Amino acid sequence: MNPEEMLIKPIAHIHCGYKEKFGIPRQSGLVRSVQAKIVFLPEYRNPDAFRGLEGYSHLWIIWQFSKAVRETWSPTVRPPRLGGNTRMGVFASRSPFRPNPLGLSSVKLISIELDTPRGPILTVSGADLLDGTPIYDIKPYLAYTDSHPEASSGFALTSDAPKIAVVFDAAISDSIPSHLRVFLTDILSEDPRPGYQDDPERIYTFNYADKEVSFKASDGVITVINIS
Repeated sequence: MNPEEMLIKPIAHIHCGYKEKFGIPRQSGLVRSVQAKIVFLPEYRNPDAFRGLEGYSHLWIIWQFSKAVRETWSPTVRPPRLGGNTRMGVFASRSPFRPNPLGLSSVKLISIELDTPRGPILTVSGADLLDGTPIYDIKPYLAYTDSHPEASSGFALTSDAPKIAVVFDAAISDSIPSHLRVFLTDILSEDPRPGYQDDPERIYTFNYADKEVSFKASDGVITVINIS
Protein backbone atom coordinates (compact mmCIF):
# COMPACT_ATOMS: atom_id res chain seq x y z
CA MET A 1 0.00 0.00 0.00
CA ASN A 2 1.17 3.51 -0.79
CA PRO A 3 2.36 5.01 2.55
CA GLU A 4 0.38 8.16 1.73
CA GLU A 5 -2.86 6.19 1.42
CA MET A 6 -4.91 4.72 4.22
CA LEU A 7 -7.68 2.16 4.17
CA ILE A 8 -10.38 3.01 6.69
CA LYS A 9 -13.33 0.85 7.64
CA PRO A 10 -16.61 1.80 9.32
CA ILE A 11 -16.78 1.07 13.02
CA ALA A 12 -20.50 1.80 13.40
CA HIS A 13 -23.66 3.08 11.74
CA ILE A 14 -26.08 5.70 12.98
CA HIS A 15 -29.80 5.05 13.22
CA CYS A 16 -32.17 8.00 13.29
CA GLY A 17 -35.34 9.45 11.79
CA TYR A 18 -33.68 11.27 8.88
CA LYS A 19 -34.47 9.04 5.91
CA GLU A 20 -33.41 11.38 3.11
CA LYS A 21 -31.10 14.34 2.60
CA PHE A 22 -33.87 16.95 2.46
CA GLY A 23 -34.87 17.89 5.99
CA ILE A 24 -31.57 17.01 7.67
CA PRO A 25 -30.18 20.00 9.63
CA ARG A 26 -27.42 21.81 7.74
CA GLN A 27 -25.08 21.56 10.71
CA SER A 28 -24.79 19.39 13.77
CA GLY A 29 -26.19 20.76 17.01
CA LEU A 30 -28.93 22.83 15.38
CA VAL A 31 -31.77 20.41 16.18
CA ARG A 32 -31.08 19.16 19.67
CA SER A 33 -34.44 17.56 20.44
CA VAL A 34 -33.93 14.73 17.94
CA GLN A 35 -31.93 11.76 19.18
CA ALA A 36 -30.05 9.05 17.28
CA LYS A 37 -28.37 5.77 18.17
CA ILE A 38 -24.87 4.69 17.16
CA VAL A 39 -24.63 0.91 16.76
CA PHE A 40 -21.18 -0.63 16.38
CA LEU A 41 -20.04 -3.41 14.08
CA PRO A 42 -19.28 -6.72 15.86
CA GLU A 43 -15.50 -6.33 15.97
CA TYR A 44 -15.81 -2.97 17.77
CA ARG A 45 -18.28 -4.02 20.46
CA ASN A 46 -15.71 -4.65 23.18
CA PRO A 47 -16.94 -2.70 26.25
CA ASP A 48 -13.34 -1.82 27.09
CA ALA A 49 -13.27 0.50 24.06
CA PHE A 50 -15.83 2.71 25.79
CA ARG A 51 -14.14 2.91 29.19
CA GLY A 52 -14.09 6.54 30.35
CA LEU A 53 -16.44 7.79 27.66
CA GLU A 54 -19.12 8.52 30.27
CA GLY A 55 -16.99 11.43 31.48
CA TYR A 56 -17.63 13.44 28.32
CA SER A 57 -20.76 15.39 27.45
CA HIS A 58 -20.08 15.81 23.71
CA LEU A 59 -18.39 13.83 20.97
CA TRP A 60 -16.85 14.35 17.56
CA ILE A 61 -18.07 11.91 14.91
CA ILE A 62 -16.12 11.28 11.70
CA TRP A 63 -18.36 9.79 9.03
CA GLN A 64 -18.91 9.32 5.32
CA PHE A 65 -21.20 11.22 2.97
CA SER A 66 -22.30 7.80 1.74
CA LYS A 67 -24.84 9.18 -0.75
CA ALA A 68 -22.32 11.58 -2.30
CA VAL A 69 -19.44 9.26 -3.16
CA ARG A 70 -17.92 10.14 -6.55
CA GLU A 71 -14.79 9.18 -8.45
CA THR A 72 -14.08 12.80 -9.38
CA TRP A 73 -14.19 16.08 -7.49
CA SER A 74 -14.55 19.76 -8.28
CA PRO A 75 -12.42 22.54 -6.73
CA THR A 76 -15.53 24.71 -6.38
CA VAL A 77 -19.06 24.12 -5.16
CA ARG A 78 -22.28 26.13 -5.10
CA PRO A 79 -23.53 26.53 -1.51
CA PRO A 80 -27.36 26.60 -1.37
CA ARG A 81 -27.29 29.42 1.18
CA LEU A 82 -25.63 31.66 -1.42
CA GLY A 83 -28.45 31.10 -3.87
CA GLY A 84 -27.03 28.07 -5.61
CA ASN A 85 -25.24 30.10 -8.29
CA THR A 86 -22.22 31.53 -6.46
CA ARG A 87 -19.17 29.29 -6.48
CA MET A 88 -16.88 28.89 -3.49
CA GLY A 89 -13.82 26.73 -2.95
CA VAL A 90 -14.68 23.25 -1.74
CA PHE A 91 -12.32 23.71 1.22
CA ALA A 92 -14.23 26.86 2.23
CA SER A 93 -17.46 24.87 2.44
CA ARG A 94 -18.99 21.89 4.14
CA SER A 95 -20.32 20.48 0.90
CA PRO A 96 -20.61 16.68 0.75
CA PHE A 97 -18.90 16.70 -2.65
CA ARG A 98 -15.26 16.59 -1.58
CA PRO A 99 -12.02 14.87 -2.61
CA ASN A 100 -12.69 12.47 0.28
CA PRO A 101 -16.40 12.40 1.21
CA LEU A 102 -15.86 12.69 4.97
CA GLY A 103 -18.06 14.58 7.41
CA LEU A 104 -17.33 15.86 10.91
CA SER A 105 -20.10 16.44 13.44
CA SER A 106 -20.26 17.46 17.08
CA VAL A 107 -23.05 15.75 19.02
CA LYS A 108 -24.20 15.56 22.63
CA LEU A 109 -23.78 12.21 24.36
CA ILE A 110 -27.08 11.29 26.02
CA SER A 111 -26.41 7.76 27.23
CA ILE A 112 -24.19 4.70 26.91
CA GLU A 113 -25.72 1.21 26.97
CA LEU A 114 -22.97 -1.38 27.18
CA ASP A 115 -25.03 -4.57 27.49
CA THR A 116 -27.56 -4.84 24.65
CA PRO A 117 -28.20 -7.60 22.08
CA ARG A 118 -26.35 -5.40 19.55
CA GLY A 119 -23.44 -4.60 21.84
CA PRO A 120 -22.68 -1.10 23.19
CA ILE A 121 -25.01 1.59 21.87
CA LEU A 122 -24.51 5.35 22.17
CA THR A 123 -27.52 7.64 22.18
CA VAL A 124 -26.70 11.15 20.96
CA SER A 125 -28.57 14.32 20.07
CA GLY A 126 -27.91 17.06 17.55
CA ALA A 127 -26.72 14.72 14.79
CA ASP A 128 -26.98 15.81 11.14
CA LEU A 129 -26.53 12.38 9.59
CA LEU A 130 -28.72 10.31 7.31
CA ASP A 131 -30.09 7.09 8.75
CA GLY A 132 -27.59 4.28 8.15
CA THR A 133 -24.57 6.54 7.66
CA PRO A 134 -21.27 4.74 8.24
CA ILE A 135 -19.13 6.13 11.05
CA TYR A 136 -15.35 5.84 10.92
CA ASP A 137 -14.28 7.20 14.28
CA ILE A 138 -15.50 8.81 17.49
CA LYS A 139 -13.44 11.20 19.60
CA PRO A 140 -14.28 13.16 22.76
CA TYR A 141 -15.06 16.85 22.41
CA LEU A 142 -12.74 18.97 24.58
CA ALA A 143 -14.26 22.35 25.41
CA TYR A 144 -10.98 23.97 26.47
CA THR A 145 -9.41 23.49 23.03
CA ASP A 146 -12.24 22.67 20.58
CA SER A 147 -14.41 25.71 21.34
CA HIS A 148 -13.49 29.03 19.71
CA PRO A 149 -16.21 31.64 20.42
CA GLU A 150 -14.15 34.35 18.69
CA ALA A 151 -13.93 32.42 15.40
CA SER A 152 -15.21 34.01 12.18
CA SER A 153 -17.64 32.09 9.98
CA GLY A 154 -16.91 33.33 6.48
CA PHE A 155 -19.96 33.37 4.24
CA ALA A 156 -21.86 30.83 6.40
CA LEU A 157 -24.81 31.90 8.46
CA THR A 158 -24.12 32.33 12.16
CA SER A 159 -25.86 30.30 14.83
CA ASP A 160 -28.00 33.28 15.84
CA ALA A 161 -29.69 33.44 12.44
CA PRO A 162 -33.44 33.86 12.96
CA LYS A 163 -35.51 30.71 12.87
CA ILE A 164 -38.61 30.53 10.72
CA ALA A 165 -42.02 30.16 12.39
CA VAL A 166 -43.70 26.76 12.08
CA VAL A 167 -47.44 26.13 12.36
CA PHE A 168 -49.61 23.08 11.72
CA ASP A 169 -52.71 23.14 9.56
CA ALA A 170 -55.87 23.00 11.66
CA ALA A 171 -57.03 19.87 9.81
CA ILE A 172 -54.12 17.81 11.17
CA SER A 173 -53.14 19.67 14.33
CA ASP A 174 -55.04 17.48 16.79
CA SER A 175 -53.73 14.23 15.31
CA ILE A 176 -50.04 14.97 15.82
CA PRO A 177 -48.37 13.38 18.88
CA SER A 178 -46.68 15.97 21.06
CA HIS A 179 -43.17 14.52 20.62
CA LEU A 180 -43.55 14.51 16.83
CA ARG A 181 -44.74 18.12 16.92
CA VAL A 182 -41.60 19.09 18.85
CA PHE A 183 -39.29 17.24 16.45
CA LEU A 184 -40.91 18.64 13.30
CA THR A 185 -41.03 22.17 14.71
CA ASP A 186 -37.32 22.07 15.53
CA ILE A 187 -36.39 20.57 12.15
CA LEU A 188 -38.52 22.91 10.05
CA SER A 189 -37.64 26.05 12.03
CA GLU A 190 -34.18 25.75 10.43
CA ASP A 191 -35.93 26.07 7.02
CA PRO A 192 -34.65 23.10 4.98
CA ARG A 193 -35.49 24.74 1.66
CA PRO A 194 -32.60 25.77 -0.61
CA GLY A 195 -31.92 29.48 -0.27
CA TYR A 196 -32.88 30.11 -3.88
CA GLN A 197 -36.39 28.62 -3.56
CA ASP A 198 -39.19 30.88 -2.36
CA ASP A 199 -42.38 29.76 -4.09
CA PRO A 200 -45.37 30.15 -1.73
CA GLU A 201 -47.43 27.71 -3.82
CA ARG A 202 -44.88 24.93 -3.86
CA ILE A 203 -45.49 21.89 -1.68
CA TYR A 204 -42.32 20.46 -0.13
CA THR A 205 -42.20 16.89 1.13
CA PHE A 206 -39.67 15.01 3.23
CA ASN A 207 -39.58 11.80 5.23
CA TYR A 208 -38.91 11.66 8.94
CA ALA A 209 -38.96 8.24 10.64
CA ASP A 210 -42.02 6.52 9.16
CA LYS A 211 -43.83 9.76 8.34
CA GLU A 212 -44.11 11.71 5.09
CA VAL A 213 -44.38 15.40 5.93
CA SER A 214 -45.68 18.02 3.49
CA PHE A 215 -45.42 21.76 4.03
CA LYS A 216 -45.64 25.15 2.38
CA ALA A 217 -43.71 28.33 3.14
CA SER A 218 -45.01 31.88 2.78
CA ASP A 219 -44.34 35.25 4.42
CA GLY A 220 -41.76 33.85 6.82
CA VAL A 221 -43.96 30.99 8.05
CA ILE A 222 -43.80 27.27 7.32
CA THR A 223 -47.16 25.53 7.47
CA VAL A 224 -47.30 21.75 7.81
CA ILE A 225 -50.27 20.71 5.68
CA ASN A 226 -50.13 16.91 5.82
CA ILE A 227 -48.49 14.04 7.69
CA SER A 228 -49.02 10.53 6.38
